[in-house]
Amino acid sequence: MAEKPQPVKVLYCPVCSLPAEYCEFGPDFEKCKPWLIQNAPHLYPDLLKEAEKTAEQLEGLKISGDQNDSSAPTGSASKQEEVKRLPGGKIKKKEKPEVVIEKVVRNKRKSVTIVKGLDMFGIKLSDASKKLGKKFASGASVVKGPTEKEQIDVQGDILYEIVDFITETWPSVPQNAIYFIEEGRKVPGA
Repeated sequence: MAEKPQPVKVLYCPVCSLPAEYCEFGPDFEKCKPWLIQNAPHLYPDLLKEAEKTAEQLEGLKISGDQNDSSAPTGSASKQEEVKRLPGGKIKKKEKPEVVIEKVVRNKRKSVTIVKGLDMFGIKLSDASKKLGKKFASGASVVKGPTEKEQIDVQGDILYEIVDFITETWPSVPQNAIYFIEEGRKVPGA
């Protein structure tokens, strides 16, 4: 009688959650390397040799200029926290707060002014749309844009008048943080 085949035991990396053989194709192979050297050296013999070389090179080095030679620099750890990693190893930068104003023409003569980014300055968009609607005597509403972020749509062409109103009404929004989108390019509003 034939023996029953036994299930194959697969070693999974706790860092990237892929099988150890596929760590090099994962989102961040550099973070997986220490675990692989310790738990699966037979899969990546080059890593073991590379680790030995760097260990030999680091033996002769000493950090100078610090009060405590044993303390590690903490500046790099705080920078790593600010950067957000996306799937595939891409890095997402922090967005700087800015207000983007764009005019969209619809039905030949009708136009809509779109205001994006007021929420980054701590302004409630519902209150802002009410104030914009009253000031310019037009309809204003909060809608979700194509990027799933909320924005304010104001009926009418108020592209240049809106900058003064925003800076007067909300002093937390500086004039140099307001941009227009004209002909597909981002232009400073100041």
